[in-house]
Amino acid sequence: MQSFLQQAVFGIQLGSLYALIAIGYTLVYGVLRLINFAHGDVFMVGAFVCYYACTRWLPFRDLATDPSAASANVALAALVLVMAMVVCAALGVLIERFAYRPLRNGLGAADAHFWGLVIALPFALSIGKLTQPIAIAALIVIGIVFGYLLRPVVFWIAHRSIRTTSRLNALITAIGVSFVLEYGGLLVVGADPNFVPNVVPEKVYQLPGGVRIGTAQLAILAVSLILMAVLRYIVVYTRRGKAMRAIAHDIEAAKLMGIDTDRVISFTFALGGALAGAGGALVAALTHVKITPLFGLLPGIKAFVAAVLGGPGSIPGAVLGGLLMGLAEAFVAGSQFSAFRDAIAFCILIVLLLVRPSGLLGRHVAEKV
Repeated sequence: MQSFLQQAVFGIQLGSLYALIAIGYTLVYGVLRLINFAHGDVFMVGAFVCYYACTRWLPFRDLATDPSAASANVALAALVLVMAMVVCAALGVLIERFAYRPLRNGLGAADAHFWGLVIALPFALSIGKLTQPIAIAALIVIGIVFGYLLRPVVFWIAHRSIRTTSRLNALITAIGVSFVLEYGGLLVVGADPNFVPNVVPEKVYQLPGGVRIGTAQLAILAVSLILMAVLRYIVVYTRRGKAMRAIAHDIEAAKLMGIDTDRVISFTFALGGALAGAGGALVAALTHVKITPLFGLLPGIKAFVAAVLGGPGSIPGAVLGGLLMGLAEAFVAGSQFSAFRDAIAFCILIVLLLVRPSGLLGRHVAEKV
């Protein structure tokens, strides 16, 4: 019984993280009917923001030599969480603006400057790392120049291209963005694994029944619940949340009612990115896992399975699916079949698609053909 309860604690902690990432998948799917496969890599970016903030950007003190710095480190850790959320929200907006929106609205002048920055990236890296001001300045200057040079090409492509709402094009673009973030990360930060040191005090409590729970697990669960509650308030009670639900119901009718759909879609990507960034920062700071540019690939796929399990487009379904995924993985990891820990997600997906393709809380919607 003790082992069962202990694995349940691990499963709930893991499931709350999967739920944070799965909510981003289901938010984007709800408004665009798009599976944003780059979402797991936004999670990875949040982990790297946490790593650099804890080791280079902020004045964290070593608790081993200065135990009195615990309260100051906790305050800085809260700031790190906010930084990761802001950076990943901005990244989500950039991905939507320069990867997905041109598929809907066509290319513009801003797209020329964006691709100018992309082309300028190798030149800036040859000058120095992007953590150095001279490399950042070179990137901006060279990117602006390339952007002006690319404008005629971009406008010619925009004039010649035919806009389409094909989901296949968007899906291929999502996979491409995922690879850009992963291998761009390898180019910028390298392939060496990184670890966040112990920057916040950790304590383990003994519960009745012999179950042990640490402050890291409690923090992950508490922050996840708070963020989910805030998200529910935004989606249900705010004006922007009501616009999101209107677009999810019928985007064309929402346009006719005067809703700025592009702005609402960007806001949706920002929300999903912020939640993924929070999850990445929590994992990096409190579990001390190995962080690499490919770090978000497997958690992203598992969270996608969780979103499908709960029901695509359903926020409560994403939370439920994440918790079920976390519990299933924890119980398998604690059994004699621990080698199948990562495979259990795909086994659940196969069974679900055979039994209930719309998900546990999803609704089957008939489509005209």
